[in-house]
Amino acid sequence: MKKTVDFPILIAGFGSIGRRHLRNLRALGHKNFVLFRTGKSTLPDDEIADIPQEFDLDKALAHKPIATIVSNPTALHMHVALAAARAGSHLFIEKPISHNLDGIEELRKLVRKKNLIVQVGFQFRFHPGLLKIKRELAKNKIGKVVSVQAHWGEYLPAWHPWEDYRKSYSAKTQLGGGVLLTLCHPFDYLRFLLGEAESVLATKRRENGLKIDVEDTADILLSYKSGAVGNVHLDYWQKPPAHYIRIVGENGIIQLDFMKSQNERNLMFVSEMKQFISCIKSGKQPQCSLDDGIQTLRIILAAKQSAKEKRLIKLT
Repeated sequence: MKKTVDFPILIAGFGSIGRRHLRNLRALGHKNFVLFRTGKSTLPDDEIADIPQEFDLDKALAHKPIATIVSNPTALHMHVALAAARAGSHLFIEKPISHNLDGIEELRKLVRKKNLIVQVGFQFRFHPGLLKIKRELAKNKIGKVVSVQAHWGEYLPAWHPWEDYRKSYSAKTQLGGGVLLTLCHPFDYLRFLLGEAESVLATKRRENGLKIDVEDTADILLSYKSGAVGNVHLDYWQKPPAHYIRIVGENGIIQLDFMKSQNERNLMFVSEMKQFISCIKSGKQPQCSLDDGIQTLRIILAAKQSAKEKRLIKLT
């Protein structure tokens, strides 16, 4: 593979996140793109007039992309990821990697066989505040972690004001929506900070007010191998939105309010894309790998199972 500054990149799905990745890659100096899309996006097309667009995946892959960004709805991720991997394309897969485990092992085998780079789009791993917390925990600044709370609430109708939220992937079961999948970042960044969870106990609910067919509220209790316990709250109702983390240690407390650092938001996306491109060129593995994405998906699915069966689910 030629290690040029610019190489063909396929962007699969061109909603708000696909558009963000395109803009960031352009800002990083990339110019060689192809789009695979359904044409259902509600955003304007003027900024992509000069980019080849395909509405058939095989035709899109015929452009021989060195890398594929999987940014279509969650339930459609595996179809694109598997096809791109078979074609030998490196993968950036938006979070979560899927809505179930179908095709996951096949993808893992393809990635190993073809020696592909796979990065999962959990951009909060690049948040300066979280990185500082990770350093502080490594220095044992608050002693052994006893408990952690992560709280994230957004008002779904205000999230993408340019579209009918009821038709968005976040609101539809068949597209992989619901708060457990859509707002799943805390499951990943708590793994990043605390290590692996060993059990999950969850409850979820759906009110009729939003007129969607997925859960709009969930509370999850996590037990970690380290001995720490965690609580994650997720909802589609909060006005104004709130997103914060609170870590209690034997010798102190660390808190971070993500909403007070919104000016850093796109920097996380830029940083993760820089790392993806760097890993393709160097052959090094990214900070958030396919295995990380799989482990986080297992937590999400365990939470769904726990809520459905009303019991504790063991992860190990």
